[in-house]
Amino acid sequence: MFFAGGCFWGVEHLFKQLHGIVDTRVGYMGGHVKNPTYEQVCTGLTGHYETVEVIFDPKIVSEEDLIKYFFEIHDFTQENGQGPDIGEQYKSVIFYTNERQREIAERIISELRERFPVATKLKRASEFWLAEDYHQDYYERTGKVPYCHYRRKVF
Repeated sequence: MFFAGGCFWGVEHLFKQLHGIVDTRVGYMGGHVKNPTYEQVCTGLTGHYETVEVIFDPKIVSEEDLIKYFFEIHDFTQENGQGPDIGEQYKSVIFYTNERQREIAERIISELRERFPVATKLKRASEFWLAEDYHQDYYERTGKVPYCHYRRKVF
């Protein structure tokens, strides 16, 4: 599955802490430029979102669990980015790869809308462009910590 929820460093870092995650990769999805660079995406003109590919073991964690967790690790009510990260590339999106994922996400978004304004978009997954090496596992490699992502109980 693919999730965009602001800076991909924080989203990746928190997903890696969830039991059942096999691997993650950060990159770009949703835009119209082939193989974009970080600098291009940061202009907000390519249409891409900073996205995390989440590879998981479905025997341990379900798609529904992943989607709910995603809503707990970012501010899904913020329309123009995440925290201090403002711009198109930082918006909240769930990219689904099959109809089951779409249906689950639609149901969860509908439940959340009963209590919150939900800015998260739901889009069919498109080509995923891997981000530059220095973005992969950023917090693990640098020893830094996320500045705008943390888990809070929503469900």
